[in-house]
Amino acid sequence: MQQLSGQDAMFLHAELDGLPQHIGGVSIYDQSTAPGGKVRFKQILAMLEGRLHLSPIFRRKLAFVPYGLGRPYWVEDPEFDLEYHVRHIALPKPGDWRQLCILAARLHATPLRRDKPMWEIYVIEGLNNVQGFPPNCFAMLLKVHHCAMDGATGTQFMNIMHDLSPRTEDPGKAPPWVVERPSKLGMLARAYIDIWRKPGQVFDIVKQAGPALKRLRRGEEEERFHYLGDKPKTRFQGKISRHRVVEARTFDFGQIRDIKNTQPGTTVNDVMLTIVAGGLRKYLDSKGELPDNSLVTGCPIDVRSAEERSAGGNMVGFMNVSLCTDIEDPLERLAMIREEMQEARALKPVSAQEMSEMQDVLPSTAMTFATRAIGAEFGPGKRYRDNHNTVISVHPGPSRPLYLCGARLVGYTSMGALMDHLGLNHTATIYDGKVTIAPVCDRRMMPDPAFYYECLRASLESLSSAAGDAVARARSKPRYAVARKRAVSSTAATVLSE
Repeated sequence: MQQLSGQDAMFLHAELDGLPQHIGGVSIYDQSTAPGGKVRFKQILAMLEGRLHLSPIFRRKLAFVPYGLGRPYWVEDPEFDLEYHVRHIALPKPGDWRQLCILAARLHATPLRRDKPMWEIYVIEGLNNVQGFPPNCFAMLLKVHHCAMDGATGTQFMNIMHDLSPRTEDPGKAPPWVVERPSKLGMLARAYIDIWRKPGQVFDIVKQAGPALKRLRRGEEEERFHYLGDKPKTRFQGKISRHRVVEARTFDFGQIRDIKNTQPGTTVNDVMLTIVAGGLRKYLDSKGELPDNSLVTGCPIDVRSAEERSAGGNMVGFMNVSLCTDIEDPLERLAMIREEMQEARALKPVSAQEMSEMQDVLPSTAMTFATRAIGAEFGPGKRYRDNHNTVISVHPGPSRPLYLCGARLVGYTSMGALMDHLGLNHTATIYDGKVTIAPVCDRRMMPDPAFYYECLRASLESLSSAAGDAVARARSKPRYAVARKRAVSSTAATVLSE
């Protein structure tokens, strides 16, 4: 038995009607690299069955403490059935990209059952007319509840299911599978002991919070928390429905890297935020809804230490960063976002470790009440004072090609979860020299996801063009200076010789 951390449990408490809190992704595979040029469904089942022991996520389910007096536990499911979790479906003809996105949105909108291990895989055939991919491809859609893993853990989970060559590797002999059946009385006893420990834990956290309070006070004095004021309310800050739209398109990572290299100190994350900011600016402006003030994004960051890389669950910090959507010039916006990101990283008003400890000592019932009270506070007619307008996360994936039962992974994107009154989530995934941006949105808030993709594409092109022009200007200046210096030197030499 393993108890969920406070941060893991938070994603359970945040799950409301129409707001499933799972993450996942869609992977597309080229079967031509597999032995015989085809991958059968039974091969995928056999491969997964041989690797169940490599991750605890596969076979464990939740056991809830009676009356909600403590955080739930992970326990092995004695009735685990692999074929319940891995399902085989097909797109209807013609099997194009739009149909795949519609299917992905519908599957992503459906919550996972809590009495089963909280993951599902859908093997999808019939991708006969998806432009940009080889013929005879198939897709795999993965859903895992956020209480079981975050983005960093998801990358490790993907590595378990894939190989580095078309040859399927032998994962080795599995250790004996031990099933522990928890007793309600035992969980209540543990919860009782935890209740007596909490006062001391709370005292330790308060004692350690001094540096955080000093950072907060210093930040207020220096007016460095300007992004924590009132945020402009957009169409994405309404009540979330049960319906989703998903759109994912791939760009050349080399183009992103070239933009990054035009300004010293700029990161790939800075560029990705600038692209999304430009896309949001164009989209909202086309609706006549572009706010005068800048939008703000939440940026999840992995806070694991080197020793914690193999740990499951969630270890996520969060930064709030201005998207500078009030700035029209893309290069100026990139420079400002770079400064905002550097400031957010340096200030750290409350560390992720401190936040995690606070979540660990909160009683389970109190956390449920707090999470739902926050949602009620930002309900219809309320003044919007949330921390951000959207979420943008960037996941660096493998730099080498991956294979599933011999089929090469040729396309890979991640899908995030929506929160109450936060109806737009962006995930950017970097894999094999390509970057894929996948917005997930409430369908009523964004009925035209293909148009939003065009806004993102136009944002990237305008930023790339502006960066290229800046590089050309910078290159012309040094050449002029060198030529002038050589001319002066030549004149001086002539004078000396005379």
